[in-house]
Amino acid sequence: MIDRGFFDRTGRRVTLREVGDENWRAVADIVPLDEQRSHVPAMAARYLLLSMREDNWNSLAVYADDAVVGHVMWGLDEDGSHWIGGMLIDGAEQGKGLGRALLLTMTGWLVAQEGCWAIRLAYQPDNAVAGRLYTSLGFVPTGAVDGDEVIAELAPSRIGNR
Repeated sequence: MIDRGFFDRTGRRVTLREVGDENWRAVADIVPLDEQRSHVPAMAARYLLLSMREDNWNSLAVYADDAVVGHVMWGLDEDGSHWIGGMLIDGAEQGKGLGRALLLTMTGWLVAQEGCWAIRLAYQPDNAVAGRLYTSLGFVPTGAVDGDEVIAELAPSRIGNR
C-alpha cells in the first residue's frame, strides 16, 4: 500500500494499492463522467489490460478509506523518467479532491524511487480540468507531444514545493 497521508475533501484517506484478486473487478468497473469519454476510456478495464499486456505499465487501485474509487498507472521510460498514466476517478466520486490527493500520493512515492529525476504525464490540450490540476501541482508542459497529447513534467526538486 502507498500511503502518503493525503485526504480528499470529505476526510477520507487516499491510498494506492496493488490490483489483485480482491479488487480487480471493482477497479475494472470504474467509469468516468459521460463528458470525459473523449479524454479517457469508457471503463478502467482498458487500463488494466494495458498493464497486463505491456511490460512498461503498472496498475494501482485508488482507495478512499476502504472503497475503490479509481485507477492509476505508472511506468519507467527508457530515459529513466517516471510516468503517470491511466488516471481515472469514478464519475460518482469526482469533485471531492480525489484526483489531487491521488497525484500528491503518486508523485511523492515516485520521487522516492531510485533514480527518479523527472515525473511525466500526458493529457489532451482540450482537457482543461486536467490541465489546471496538473499545473496547480507544478507540472509544466515540456513542449513535446505524444500524438495529440501535451507532455508535462514535474522535476523532483519541485515536489516539496507544492
